[in-house]
Amino acid sequence: MTIRVIIVDDQAMVRAGFAALLSAQADIDVVGEAPDGRQGIQVSRSVHPDVVLMDVRMPEMDGLSAARELLDPPPGVVHRPKVLMLTTFDIDDYVYEALRAGASGFLLKDAPPADLIAAVRVVASGEALLAPSVTRRLIADFVERRPVPRRDPALRLNGLTPRETEVLELIARGLSNQEIAGHLVVAEQTVKTHIGRVLGKLDLRDRAQAVIFAYEAGLVRPGDGG
Repeated sequence: MTIRVIIVDDQAMVRAGFAALLSAQADIDVVGEAPDGRQGIQVSRSVHPDVVLMDVRMPEMDGLSAARELLDPPPGVVHRPKVLMLTTFDIDDYVYEALRAGASGFLLKDAPPADLIAAVRVVASGEALLAPSVTRRLIADFVERRPVPRRDPALRLNGLTPRETEVLELIARGLSNQEIAGHLVVAEQTVKTHIGRVLGKLDLRDRAQAVIFAYEAGLVRPGDGG
């Protein structure tokens, strides 16, 4: 199955470079591009991509605003693509807010070509992007500098079983499904089942949102061991 991608970035050279790289892959088809968030939304709703590569900082409408609109569309709009944020800086408040809004992860613009290709495939498959530890570091840094109210998320934890809470904590500490399975001495499929229930009960889209939720609920805190 071919992965349909659009590229939203205000730099024409970046769009061209990414498009050439991704189009050379047999399983990826670049179906559109746009120079700002507003046009990115229009293109996305026209061509229905699986993945949107979204620059964080752009004129007209920035990537955060565009990501929010794509991930929480108005009534009548049913298409919701996966959104992968592109950023120059790995610690960026905009990226954190985009993850909260439901973006599947972020990628540095100067990442190796193989990382970009792998990122598109991972996000298209429904997973949060690549190394949970990187997302965790971003979130930990943000939470440490700007604490958020924890009352509501902490209350929502009450709906989880002890095992589900444990799985959520391990996700937030950056463990992969395989590592969680080893830690709990259960099958990896069992871990996937637990994660599905956690996401469903907490109304979260993916692992990235789960990590953020765990920090905001106080289940884990910056500086905790991984």
